[in-house]
Amino acid sequence: MPNLSALPWWIFALLSAVFAALTTILVKLGVEQVSSTLATAIRTVVVLGMAWLIVVSRGELAQLSQLTARTWWLLGLSGVATGLSWLAYFRALQLGPTAYVAALDKSSTVLIALLAWLVLHEATDWRGALGLGLIVAGTLVLIR
Repeated sequence: MPNLSALPWWIFALLSAVFAALTTILVKLGVEQVSSTLATAIRTVVVLGMAWLIVVSRGELAQLSQLTARTWWLLGLSGVATGLSWLAYFRALQLGPTAYVAALDKSSTVLIALLAWLVLHEATDWRGALGLGLIVAGTLVLIR
């Protein structure tokens, strides 16, 4: 297997955006004839299986014994947040226009920056603040 960890961060971020776009379209098509909750459960099982398959294939299973209680709690809470996010996103896609739902969902970037500042003490410069403002403005223009 190639050493993917040698790739720069922005490659993974771009791949994440591409896969998120594909996810949105596939979910929109997939929830046409099933409840959004069942669709989320099916997707979760697939993601779970895929993630564990990768962990095992990379030989990372032994790291489980090294995790602290804090790490377990934080990752567990992250899982709860992810589940709630997916449930809300699937329902929103079932009810609303895809581009509008996705725009509002991706406006989480602004919330992430705010929480990163408050919780992680990560600063942003004027360009970052301008970019975040443009995200808010663009989202408002798109959904109105």
